[in-house]
Parts: sequence; structure tokens; C-alpha cells
Amino acid sequence: MHVVRRAVIGLGSVGRYLKGVLGEDAYEKYLDHHQATGCAAPPLTVKEFWRDKMDRQDANPEGRCC
Repeated sequence: MHVVRRAVIGLGSVGRYLKGVLGEDAYEKYLDHHQATGCAAPPLTVKEFWRDKMDRQDANPEGRCC
């Protein structure tokens, strides 16, 4: 039972790592930052966040591999 539990915990850690590497956790980080800074404006929706992120990357393409 302990082996299965450790395997599940290990897979969860690998999943979090991959999300970080791929940038999939960017919206969650944005929400954490938004809340921590006490911004008065409501946070962007998921769709608005990713559109803004892609627009900024298209306007400033430096540092991208592709």
C-alpha cells in the first residue's frame, strides 16, 4: 500500500513540474499574484488571460524558441 501511495505522490509531483515547465500553471500563478497584491480590479478570465499573454508574446517575440 505504501508503494502505491508513494507512486501516486511521485506522479503528482511530476505532473506539477511539467505544468510549470510548459507554462500551463501561468493562470494559477496570475491569480495568486493578483490576490496577493490586492488589485482592486477583478482578475481576468482564463480566456482573457491567455489572449493577453499571447498578444504580449506576439508583440515581443524575444526569447521564444519557435
